Amino acid sequence: MTNTELVQLRVRVIALENIVLALLADQPAETYDKVREMAEIISPREDATQHPLTIEAALHMNQFADRAARFGPIDDK
Repeated sequence: MTNTELVQLRVRVIALENIVLALLADQPAETYDKVREMAEIISPREDATQHPLTIEAALHMNQFADRAARFGPIDDK
């Protein structure tokens, strides 16, 4: 990939992250629990190889749930 393509990919990922955050922010607390549960599922077991990308993905999922909870429902203005 060229540098320009990598930059475009990063911009798109940031946009998608913010869309997901906005969608999560309007959901009940049970939805955050499901996100955290999925993060736990993808986390490596104690006896398994600790893959750094999987660990980081689970961490990001938990951070997403935390950030969405802070935003709470978005008021229509």
